[in-house]
Amino acid sequence: MNSKEFSQIRKLFGKIQKQLAEQLCISLKAIQSYEQGWRSIPSYHEQQILFLLSLKNSSNGNENSCWELTDCPDKWKENCMAWELRSRHFCWLINGTFCQGKENTNWEEKIKICRECKVLKLKVKDFHNS
Repeated sequence: MNSKEFSQIRKLFGKIQKQLAEQLCISLKAIQSYEQGWRSIPSYHEQQILFLLSLKNSSNGNENSCWELTDCPDKWKENCMAWELRSRHFCWLINGTFCQGKENTNWEEKIKICRECKVLKLKVKDFHNS
């Protein structure tokens, strides 16, 4: 996640920097540094802010699961943590998923795949990648 994306999501929440800092339990300086591009946004903050955005965008909880949306083959589901945990549409948040025929265990590599996936796009529909 880059600084522009981070700032865009904060604005989607309708929060000032201080409010988001309190929400994420981090310092105001950290938020300012992320948005100015002075510091890289750690993966755990990226995960947390995307998770909060997905909760904000959740409707009545009847969303289809990732394996339904992507027509995931049974063989892939058997090896996938999202399937095992029945995480439904939060597959993008879990390492150890089995997407596009391979296991995803590294957040940086995983989120690149997830950003192109319709599951995450539906969950963070107000957020447009720059």
